[in-house]
Amino acid sequence: MNKDIICVRGAGDLATGVIQKLARSGFRVYAMEINQPTTIRRQVALSTAMFEEEVQIEDITAKRIPFSLTGLAECWRQGIVPIIEDKNGATISVIKPNAVVDAILAKKNLGTHRGMAPVTIALGPGFSAPEDVDVVVETMRGHRLGKMITRGSALPNTGTPGELGGQSALRVIHAPTAGVVEHLSRIGDYLDVNQPIFRIGEAIVKAPFAGVLRGLITAGMSVPQGMKAADIDPRKLEKEEVFSISDKARNLGGAVLEAYLYRKANYTKEG
Repeated sequence: MNKDIICVRGAGDLATGVIQKLARSGFRVYAMEINQPTTIRRQVALSTAMFEEEVQIEDITAKRIPFSLTGLAECWRQGIVPIIEDKNGATISVIKPNAVVDAILAKKNLGTHRGMAPVTIALGPGFSAPEDVDVVVETMRGHRLGKMITRGSALPNTGTPGELGGQSALRVIHAPTAGVVEHLSRIGDYLDVNQPIFRIGEAIVKAPFAGVLRGLITAGMSVPQGMKAADIDPRKLEKEEVFSISDKARNLGGAVLEAYLYRKANYTKEG
């Protein structure tokens, strides 16, 4: 195993593609998450370990552990990706990773900066290289997806999901009111138009069109009004397409691996 330690902030579905690529490449990878992640594509997100303690996505196993250097080392010895609760990156100065990757995908910078590690990489809008981080990775679907940006920023957030199967804005469903989520369908179900998906109090949220339920926020979670809570794909997807890491996540994983190796070589030359 490579001795380099890489910290990934966030472990959602896109971050999971990054974690898989780095772990497969032999790096000592760990992820930082909030206590109750709001990931909706939970079936392909290592952040699910925050609720279930341990989860396996394809060939990568992640385990939620209390923060300790010995705990991290033991996970790496077992080939497990440790996930620790750390919202603000307070443990980074103790662990001293070789790189920090911001894969939160918050569309804004939640505190990642170049002083955190010798190499810093961020996914998506909200960051500028080299002011905030060394490298920004483009996350917008299309020709630029996965592009390594060493000067400048990713394309701005449009506020509208990319089009799939002729649907765009309607694909992502938001909580109509604040309250506790109760599931009425399961991820992977094929839904007819107006079929119930979830309930919050007296409000029942239904499918706006026919398609596969690809994402659904954790049951029992208390959410504010307007929070992203479900994702429907109008295409007739195979089971593998719903329950395996997406093409976009794999693309971003490869881009981060490239960015780290590129920046490390450049950093070594400069140093």
